[in-house]
Amino acid sequence: MDTKKEVLAIIDEVLSLNGRAAEFDLQTPLLGSVPELESMAVVGLITTMEERFGFVVEDDELDGATFATVASLVAFVDSKLS
Repeated sequence: MDTKKEVLAIIDEVLSLNGRAAEFDLQTPLLGSVPELESMAVVGLITTMEERFGFVVEDDELDGATFATVASLVAFVDSKLS
């Protein structure tokens, strides 16, 4: 599975970016840089990732750094999948 591709698809879907996420690379900043990524959208991303990848995210596992860049979010998902 290509985690980056899956994470970008989720970002695009949840934030209704209409394909814009396909242009993101690992260094693309997310939180604070993508206007659509606000607090409720973060909840939507977490919920969708839990459903798609089949893991549970505990509150104490998350902080702002998780959503800093595409790379940090992909690394988080990879850590949950391993």
